[in-house]
Amino acid sequence: MLSPASPTPLLLRWQGLLAGSPAGSITQHLPLISGLVLCALLAGLPLVTRAGLSLLIAACGLLWVLWALRTSPGQIGPINLALLAVLAVALLATGFSPVPVAAAKGLMKLTSYLGVYALMRQLLASSPLWWDRLVAALLVGQLFTSVIGIRQLYAEPSQLARWSDNNSVAEGTVRIYSTLDNPNLLGGYLLPILPLAAVAVLRWRTLPRRLFALLSLVLGIVALVLTYSRGAWMGMVASLGLLGLLLAMRQTRHWPLFWRRTLPLLLLVGTAVALVVLVTQVEPLRVRVMSLVAGREDSSNNFRINVWTSVLAMINDRPWLGIGPGNTAFNLIYPLYQQPKFNALSAYSIPLELLVEAGVPGLLAGLALLFTAVRTGLLQGQGQGMLSLPALAAVAAFAGLAVQGLTDTIFFRPEVQLVALFSLATLAAAAADDSRAAGASSFVRAPEASEPA
Repeated sequence: MLSPASPTPLLLRWQGLLAGSPAGSITQHLPLISGLVLCALLAGLPLVTRAGLSLLIAACGLLWVLWALRTSPGQIGPINLALLAVLAVALLATGFSPVPVAAAKGLMKLTSYLGVYALMRQLLASSPLWWDRLVAALLVGQLFTSVIGIRQLYAEPSQLARWSDNNSVAEGTVRIYSTLDNPNLLGGYLLPILPLAAVAVLRWRTLPRRLFALLSLVLGIVALVLTYSRGAWMGMVASLGLLGLLLAMRQTRHWPLFWRRTLPLLLLVGTAVALVVLVTQVEPLRVRVMSLVAGREDSSNNFRINVWTSVLAMINDRPWLGIGPGNTAFNLIYPLYQQPKFNALSAYSIPLELLVEAGVPGLLAGLALLFTAVRTGLLQGQGQGMLSLPALAAVAAFAGLAVQGLTDTIFFRPEVQLVALFSLATLAAAAADDSRAAGASSFVRAPEASEPA
């Protein structure tokens, strides 16, 4: 017997209003048009100007609205629900912000990014094969960016990013920045792409495509290392290490219990030994890692500590709804708290940034979104769906971004945040596909006792 359909959530009742109208030439090809626009966006993240990115982001939002108007609504899902909670808290923080106009700009930026996420999720849910095409576009942009960055090693010394502070233990270190004009931003951009490239190597079947993914992975790792971004380094170790562990657990899930428990431990020990050898034997790595424990003796550490002190004072004054979302609001309020000569554009820590922008509810909503995403990815990664391996790559990407985000806020730049939203859309689409499969199986009527099985 068929179970009655669940009622449509109130937030989704506007969807499908144009489902019965005649389809035009554009709406008939919405998946293809959306896929091409998203490919252009992902490939151009490190190459296109801010104005160009804004146009592509706006186009994605409009395409999703048009698609949603012609598509019957489904269920919201846990990831989408967590995102709506983040958006609701940001809306409240904007309303109670001491600089509401500036906070409204941040809210509009957040909403536009979520429009890109919604289109990605819709496209991947309707056709999971687009995941490979979107990743291919992402790797094209990443490959160009990595090559340009590595070539900077042969540029004029004045064109390179160096440590100029005599108080830094890493003084004189050459850091590449490619097209992004910032070594830390380049490292943050490459970080979530590496696990996607690694899974593409395993997922793609033909030799040319695998070689393309492998080349992107190797050059991406080299470029990330040459940024000398400590947060990106730690994030890469966490990301690729977790991905290797998850893939090993997936591959050995049918092995005897002893090996299922022993192999992950051996992998962790082997990775730790390799890292110790690299840090102790390679001088540039050793110097850069030493700066982590140099405290205030390192200029970068000292700068962040002073910024964090000022940000904590901002949080103490507005702990519940913060100052409102966005860097525009931050730039207006932070000077009232900053220490002399320590200008900053952000809190240099994602947890602190969430607290200063939206207070305790903002931090809780962000943690809930991260927990929901990781839980969904781990569940989907153990299945056999088309997006099972991509789900594990998404979990690894979030692990790397979370580690880097403890001491930096590069995540909020579009070059990084849109890649993270692509990973989030992958998880949401994988969960939606699994729900549809479960729903379809529930409509299969079990044979009664009088019927042959």
